[in-house]
Amino acid sequence: MGQDEGRRRHYGAFYGLEELPGTGRPRVLVHGNCQAEALRVALGTADALDTVRVPPVHELEEEDLPHLQRVLDWADVVLAQAVQDDYRGMPVGTAQVDARSGDARLVALPNYFSRRLFPQQVLVRGEGIDDPPLVPYQDVRRIGRAAGWDGPWEPTHELVVARARAGQEELRRREREQGSLVISDAVEAAGAEAGWTVDHPGNPVLLVLAQRVLDRLVEDGVLDRQEGGVPQVVDPGRVLLASVQTPLSPVVLDALGLDVVHARSAWVVGGRTVPDEEVDEEHAAFYAEHPLVVETGMGKYAALLTAWGWEE
Repeated sequence: MGQDEGRRRHYGAFYGLEELPGTGRPRVLVHGNCQAEALRVALGTADALDTVRVPPVHELEEEDLPHLQRVLDWADVVLAQAVQDDYRGMPVGTAQVDARSGDARLVALPNYFSRRLFPQQVLVRGEGIDDPPLVPYQDVRRIGRAAGWDGPWEPTHELVVARARAGQEELRRREREQGSLVISDAVEAAGAEAGWTVDHPGNPVLLVLAQRVLDRLVEDGVLDRQEGGVPQVVDPGRVLLASVQTPLSPVVLDALGLDVVHARSAWVVGGRTVPDEEVDEEHAAFYAEHPLVVETGMGKYAALLTAWGWEE
């Protein structure tokens, strides 16, 4: 089976290889990035909605648009993360999807992004910028070292706390501006289990968000209360969004008042343990061959390195 055919079968209902579900329950489309599918799985544990597995927005192609429209026509509710208009040159932005979804109710979802546990982890994006090998996440200290800077490897407690506080304030600001459901409180409450990377939340956060979706749909009259109240999500029996797990520093955990037993010294990538030293070597070689990544990263994060105690 070719890759394209395998992908079509994976998203069978989306591509019309299977019937769209029609049990009489509210029909829900979750639109967004990789967090969207994890949320759909979490919602499924309540057994109260009909949902469809759809490709994340960053994988959609022009030929997928008629299939997306078919699912939009089917849906009673669209749960959507914030996606900019004409994302990747296609009309798949949140507002555009809302306009094409007819009478379907739109519920805005938050985009989880938190450096609370990983103050060193950054994303460098831009024209001509590629992701580094092994893991697509970058370490501001490695970028600084590639630029000829030097400084302490571990952050001070004060920096960890300040970064965590600033990240929470930014997440709350985005929730307010987007009018989305709220997860900022759940991120703080989840402690060391809040996320695996800066943009992959852990199960505790996903399950809280899924429950708040159900609560909202009941409040809006879309979903009926079951005997005993609002349908409840339960543990899915597996860890979601854990394909990449970032090392977790005991210094960071201690600064946040969390148990250092949760510390991790290595990465986990696709179920394989990858020593941080291996990532370090691969990324150092990558930066040597891609000076634009270093230049762009320093332009964006030099102030963070300075606060970390690094200097030229």
